[in-house]
Amino acid sequence: MKKIDLLYEGKAKKVYTTEDSKVLIVDYKDDATAFNGIKKGTIAGKGIVNNRMSNRVFQLLEKEGIPTHYIEELSDRETAVKKVEIVPLEVIIRNVAAGSFSKRLGVEEGIVFKEPTIEFSYKNDELGDPLINSYFAVAMELATWDEIKVIEKYAFKVNEVLKAYFLKANLKLIDFKIEFGRYDGKIILADETSPDTCRLWDADTNEKLDKDRFRRDMGNVEEAYNEVFKRLGL
Repeated sequence: MKKIDLLYEGKAKKVYTTEDSKVLIVDYKDDATAFNGIKKGTIAGKGIVNNRMSNRVFQLLEKEGIPTHYIEELSDRETAVKKVEIVPLEVIIRNVAAGSFSKRLGVEEGIVFKEPTIEFSYKNDELGDPLINSYFAVAMELATWDEIKVIEKYAFKVNEVLKAYFLKANLKLIDFKIEFGRYDGKIILADETSPDTCRLWDADTNEKLDKDRFRRDMGNVEEAYNEVFKRLGL
């Protein structure tokens, strides 16, 4: 599998076409951004962690009946994936109050919810990825009601699987963002699952081991990513 042309370069990844029109190659970068690109930096080795962790997670989810775009890991930073039409929704599952949820609603960080919550954001950088609900998504023709139901079902299933997976590594899954795409008329999981897209806290100390260390200038960012990498045996 070889790269042909650069199709897209985002904040954290480059995406290339291949000789197969239905297959793309994702190349993970060490670039880091926060607050919709306002804060920028580099986290050494982040691309390797995010690539390897996403692939491990996607393989695990496939075994649990959740279809993903994953095809094959090509190198530490590169992976072959199915070419999907991305549904322009960011899907956020929260198990514990943190981040923007706490700021918006005045809820103390660390409060555990009795059951997980789900949020949708309209994937639009110019608008700052605003929060919307499922009715907005359908009205704007971002997704159909059938697709929304599948997305919600898969998102909560992903949460169940990942909570157990991370807890084995003594990590608490606080919240996470995922994205979905359309492939052969079906909804499948796409994008990535990594310390960039998940809040992961040490299960004993609540030490933050994710991108919040970069967002909040907490220091030891590379060490946090590498700690997750090590605990998961990647």
